[in-house]
Amino acid sequence: MVVMALPELGRGHSAAYRALYLCAYVVWIVPLCLIQRHLWRQRAAWWKAVLVLLVLTYVLSLINNAIGLYMAVTWKQVPGYQPAFIFRGLDGCWLALIAFCAIHAVVAYYTELQASQARAESAISHARDAELRALRYQLQPHFLFNTLNAISTLVASGENRDANRMIARLADFLRATLEGNERSHEVALADELALMEAYLDVEKARLGRRLVVRTQVGPDVLGAMVPYLLLQPLVENAIRHGIAQRTAPGRLDLTVSRQSGRLRMDVANDGSTDETLDVAHRSPAIGLSNVRKRLENLYPNDHAIDAGPRPDGGYAVHIDVPYREATV
Repeated sequence: MVVMALPELGRGHSAAYRALYLCAYVVWIVPLCLIQRHLWRQRAAWWKAVLVLLVLTYVLSLINNAIGLYMAVTWKQVPGYQPAFIFRGLDGCWLALIAFCAIHAVVAYYTELQASQARAESAISHARDAELRALRYQLQPHFLFNTLNAISTLVASGENRDANRMIARLADFLRATLEGNERSHEVALADELALMEAYLDVEKARLGRRLVVRTQVGPDVLGAMVPYLLLQPLVENAIRHGIAQRTAPGRLDLTVSRQSGRLRMDVANDGSTDETLDVAHRSPAIGLSNVRKRLENLYPNDHAIDAGPRPDGGYAVHIDVPYREATV
């Protein structure tokens, strides 16, 4: 409005008229803002809102011109009241009020859009968090059932010493999982490996010399963030569907390495029978499919998982995720 007034400044009382329009503008935008927000909250159709605001701003501009006409009569710039003058020069304030309503509409829409996006992101985050927790909670009962079944078998066969040792290892593993961070879905690789070792102690108590574990983990990756309880179901599948069904010793291989900003984890067992491989393909509900879902939730479109038989008859799972250091 100041820019619009510049060409007329210095002409008689033009500064006073422009000051009037400017002050009126500052006053009128308050009710305009309230009315426009009311229309917004009522979800009024856009054409209705535009019509209401155009009429309202026009009426307010007429009031401004009526006051300006009174000032002109007072200063004897016009011989008397002439209603026709009220309908002239509405660009002095009407256009500015229309511009304000347009800007306010854009700001209100942008603010509402941001709030909607924040609510949607929050809902997605809560849903993802709930799904991840549900997937995590599937693992412990599944593992507990298998372990108790194995303990029951040892007791039934009279191997009480092995059964007691397995119960002690099970207690250590459950204590480690219960003391885990329930608020975080990722832990340092060192913590995940410690948890896996607790699980392997349980399996070693059950399988004895039939289970051979070979681990290759570089010291430069121990601080990497990985999903909590990621390795345990993969290791369990490798033992349960491969090594446990053999009479001869079986080897479990775990390799973790860092490659160009990515973390590569490989879990594999050695040669298995075709029947064992078929069981592994038929029984992915808790183990491998659980891992796939968790990776998809934690690293959407930024992970890779490949599982399948090896040429030597074994089975291998390869996982690739972003490499991120654990924060202290």
